[in-house]
Amino acid sequence: MPRNAFYAQSGGVTAVINVSAAGVIETARRYSQTIGKVYAGRNGIIGALTEDLIDTSLESDAAISALRYTPSGAFGSCRYKLKGFDKNQAEYERLIEVFKAHDIGYFFYNGGGDSADTCLKISQMAERLNYPLQAIHVPKTIDNDLPITDCCPGFGSVAKYVAVSIREAGYDVASMAKTSTKVFILEVMGRHAGWIAAAGGLASENEGDSPHIILFPEVTFDEAAFLAKVDHCVKTYGYCTIVASEGLHAPNGEFLSEAGGKDAFGHAQLGGLAPLLAGIVKDKLQYKYHWAVADYLQRAARHIASATDVQQAYAVGQAAVEMAVAGKSGVMPAIIRTSDSPYTWNIAEAPLASVANVEKKMPRDFITADGFHITAACRRYLAPLIQGEDYPPYVNGLPAYVQLQNIAVSKLTGREFTV
Repeated sequence: MPRNAFYAQSGGVTAVINVSAAGVIETARRYSQTIGKVYAGRNGIIGALTEDLIDTSLESDAAISALRYTPSGAFGSCRYKLKGFDKNQAEYERLIEVFKAHDIGYFFYNGGGDSADTCLKISQMAERLNYPLQAIHVPKTIDNDLPITDCCPGFGSVAKYVAVSIREAGYDVASMAKTSTKVFILEVMGRHAGWIAAAGGLASENEGDSPHIILFPEVTFDEAAFLAKVDHCVKTYGYCTIVASEGLHAPNGEFLSEAGGKDAFGHAQLGGLAPLLAGIVKDKLQYKYHWAVADYLQRAARHIASATDVQQAYAVGQAAVEMAVAGKSGVMPAIIRTSDSPYTWNIAEAPLASVANVEKKMPRDFITADGFHITAACRRYLAPLIQGEDYPPYVNGLPAYVQLQNIAVSKLTGREFTV
């Protein structure tokens, strides 16, 4: 008899996480002799703990297909980290209770590093409690910091957005620099890994092109060297554009932009790097400046998604189901690069024990010797990931995104659980 599946989205959403959702759900529908219904967790793993499940079988094929063009998390996401089994056994017992009640035999968790850790723990928990469950992690993170996989679905589209944005802003600043703004700073996401900031470097193809400076978390901020570089660019090119990663840190190791709070995963809340840098430029060099923060815009920009990213996001969703049906558990479909030019790739199986809690940072040979830009090697790595356009359908001049019904499944356990 077919057993049901549970799918959920976790962490910061992306322009293509719903593409992976479509990959999972559409593939599961093709395996109807093995997989019954696909239940989605409302707001990630919290949906499983609170038995707040969505019946995706009530959505039409057309609606599920339209997820391919729709940004954000169609079923809601969360930042919620499961503790170890020995520290909070009640949570795991609750998961088993809900899974048993709804005959769930397949678990697909779509997220980044913390989500990989959650999926691994659930795989281990199922084995420990002798509950038959195939737990597969579906990779997603704009930070591009998961190990083993060549890149992470969600990153290619953010990379394209940042490269396009800094190129366009560069043209704007250049046209006004004679009598107005001379320094422009674009702050992008990236706590410990500078992949997103590096992507801005793709816009700079010739000497003097924007961006002139990239600030990476992997390179300790040197204020004197930074100011000298800014001054040189303004005097040489008439203006200076900068892409700065939010995770830029001071010589003492602290984030320059740490706001003082913590998120649900225990990570420091960051924010305000761009105005901080702008203030330094103003105080020390007296140049007129402007700054912007890409923030949610960079990860929600489905209208400018990379076709490569869309293809890979669907492929990992599809592969996750195929791995589960084949009896795999505690693994993740990883993208394996087989050639730079032409860019070719395939999907392989990566053990979650080698993925969870491992962070892939920028290699030093991807950053120039002065620490302010990307090398040719980095460009060869990044360039294929932003290739191609995959525009959503437009109606009345705006993208036509889908909103699912998200009809709840009846609760069967007979009790409430608080998270």
